[in-house]
Amino acid sequence: MRTLRHVHLPAGLALVLALAAAGCGRAEDQGAGAVLPDPVGRWTVESLTTGGRTLHAPETARVDFGEKQAKGNYGCNGFTADLSFAGTSAVTVTPGASTTMACADMEFETAFAKLFTGRLAIDRGPDRLTLKTADGSTIAMTSQPAVPDASLTAVEWTVESLVDGASVSSLPAGAAGTARFTIAADLSVSGTLGCNRFNAQVTRDGDRLTFGPLTTTRMACDGPAGEVEQKLTGLFASGPLVSTIAGRRLTLTAADGQGLIAEAASDAE
Repeated sequence: MRTLRHVHLPAGLALVLALAAAGCGRAEDQGAGAVLPDPVGRWTVESLTTGGRTLHAPETARVDFGEKQAKGNYGCNGFTADLSFAGTSAVTVTPGASTTMACADMEFETAFAKLFTGRLAIDRGPDRLTLKTADGSTIAMTSQPAVPDASLTAVEWTVESLVDGASVSSLPAGAAGTARFTIAADLSVSGTLGCNRFNAQVTRDGDRLTFGPLTTTRMACDGPAGEVEQKLTGLFASGPLVSTIAGRRLTLTAADGQGLIAEAASDAE
């Protein structure tokens, strides 16, 4: 009996130690450097609930979560933030830089910026993520993109707005829909400036586009369409333009803050 007891005890210990060793191996495999926090990835914002109201998000609102930083779009303005995860149950958000354009849906942008700060509880589903503030307000997101990003080339872009530093203005009445352009696969560009048709060649360096000299028709243009044409001609000649595509929206911005926002037609259009 004594011999049996001496045999069983080490065997039991060996089993425990083996299980512990296996557990330690898994813990090392799943260390902080090997496994990303659960929310890491791109999330499309669907809606906000705050103050008893639900605000539906524009299709470009999103958050890209990294391990320590986030970047995203409030719907029009871009932003960055520092992150500190408490496991997968909460995250503390410290807002960083953001653009300050005056956008069409400033109510949503302002509410989103107000909620996406401080300590937020995380509720994660298979393809959904909800962030909750201390007062019960929520940011509801999905991992499914609302609208896939359009291609820069082989798409007709219609200029919808002009950018002047921190402000964005729609095209004046009488000029809406008159300025359109398409960038072909070989980076040749054709379209209309609002009145006259034009052609040009673009060079591309990462997200920077530089338009070569414009060849245009020579109709005399006045009124709103003529004003838009003058601004676009100056913009295209101003040097490298930073291009950003979010959903069906293209933004081209010059170094001095001048720019344009154009929309690609949806598949149904």
